[in-house]
Amino acid sequence: MPLNIDFLQILLHMLNFVILAGGLSFLVYRPVRKFLEDRARHFEEMEQNAIAREEKNERLRVEYEEKLEQATEEISERKKAAERELSELSSQYVKEAQQKAESIILSAEREAEERKEHILETAQTEISELVLSATEKLLHNTVTPERNSALYDEFIRLTDKTTTGEESKE
Repeated sequence: MPLNIDFLQILLHMLNFVILAGGLSFLVYRPVRKFLEDRARHFEEMEQNAIAREEKNERLRVEYEEKLEQATEEISERKKAAERELSELSSQYVKEAQQKAESIILSAEREAEERKEHILETAQTEISELVLSATEKLLHNTVTPERNSALYDEFIRLTDKTTTGEESKE
């Protein structure tokens, strides 16, 4: 053989190489390929899960914002209702206070009118008594111009005293 090449040896080496490549592919390549495929599938699942979580989070965020908006509107409505109710109650209290004030004023006016009438009646009674007593004194005593003048002066003095006394009572 030229160059010392043995074709049988080459064929055996090639056969060994094919057996080694087949064995390696069976023992190493398939598990590695399966591992890589599993890993790729795992990352795809993780990505899909992440996308699903992101979509779910987005839905929850939108739902949260809607609920927050609804709660804000409800709070606003309740606040307006409370303000209306407070306004109604305050106007009602004001009306009641005005009615009480009016009734107190009417009662005071009536009482003042009654007192006035009572004072007038008392003054009339006292004046009548004074007139009667003055008349009796005139009739019992002899009528003289000096005596007559003194009686008139006394009557006027008593009348003034009674009138000023009554006015000071008012």
